[in-house]
Amino acid sequence: MKRIALSTLSLALLGVTGVAHAQSSVTLYGLIDESVQYVNNATPSGGSVVKLFGGNLQGSRFGLKGTEDLGGGLKAIFQLENGFDINSGALQQGGALFGRQAFVGLTGDSWGTFTAGKQYDPLVDMVQPLTGDNYFGSTFATPGDVDNNDNSFRVINAVKYVSPVFSGFQVEGVYGFGGVAGSTGSNQTWSGAATFATGPFSLAAGYLHADNSNTGAARTTWSGTSGNTFDTNFPNNAGINSAYVTAKSIGIASVAAQYVVGPFTGNLSYSNAQYKPDAASGFDTTQKFNVGRAYVGYQITPAALLGIGYAYTKGTGDASATYNQVSLGGDYSLSKRTDLYVVGAWQHASGEQRDPTTGALVGATASIGSYGNQASTDNQVMVSVGIRHKF
Repeated sequence: MKRIALSTLSLALLGVTGVAHAQSSVTLYGLIDESVQYVNNATPSGGSVVKLFGGNLQGSRFGLKGTEDLGGGLKAIFQLENGFDINSGALQQGGALFGRQAFVGLTGDSWGTFTAGKQYDPLVDMVQPLTGDNYFGSTFATPGDVDNNDNSFRVINAVKYVSPVFSGFQVEGVYGFGGVAGSTGSNQTWSGAATFATGPFSLAAGYLHADNSNTGAARTTWSGTSGNTFDTNFPNNAGINSAYVTAKSIGIASVAAQYVVGPFTGNLSYSNAQYKPDAASGFDTTQKFNVGRAYVGYQITPAALLGIGYAYTKGTGDASATYNQVSLGGDYSLSKRTDLYVVGAWQHASGEQRDPTTGALVGATASIGSYGNQASTDNQVMVSVGIRHKF
């Protein structure tokens, strides 16, 4: 990352006048992730596809973040982060200029950090780092990302608090204001999580609730402050949880544990996601997804990492389907900023899922990770070979 004095950047980029504090700084940073990707059963007719695809390990982005030392251990902070598609140049996260993050706040060593704006939720901050998704990205994600383990959505209009670390223990909470006049709870999002780390062992758990009840008519989409968790950015959207976009609310409970011994990293995690309906929803019974994940990574050398992951996803309630996914990954660092990778996955689906277009129960079809490529059959294979560069 390239650090630029605030006084220089304010003239060149921000147009801010005045004298910059000597302890202030702004960081301009970014990341580009690109690959050649093969997916079989990627179309309704069963065809395979080979294409360029960006954002396997991490979504491509650029951003600005900065601090100003206010004295007495207090600092002002901000971050603005954009997400983009490297192959089309288009903005992601619904076309927002700073769709990944946009917040400002205060931080102090003794009392923690308060921020306001568009932000990650506590499950993404604390639980997701203890899963395979943290090491190899979307190919290791929960099928359909039904539990937001791959960070499909952020919380908008949100205030957030992160505590200092006390003897390895840390807590975090976020609240997204619904902004509905006369109905404080409508469209709100709230979440809390805690993590504990000591030596090679780490444990994290949390819960998120997102509301989508601001309507008097039949719903056609999700409008809560939790953004979008239904992979609608992808063209073949007929995915695992797409039929529940009209949910009144989503509740997600997650827990993960990780242990590191020598070159080996192992973790286990569990999530329960519930999509609840009401009279305005397009489905009648709460849809539940129970997800169990396991990951083992082996650091062959300081530059080379291998990983294997398994995800079991079971849907019950409105529709009953099972998704078994095995993922493999390898990453090799050419330098501190550039690495080459190969990731792949196989998934098998069984049972029935609800079709988001017709509303009928149909045979479950595979859809690896959070890519939104709905297979024409109950099996799907995906392989990506790529490069990631950070600046």
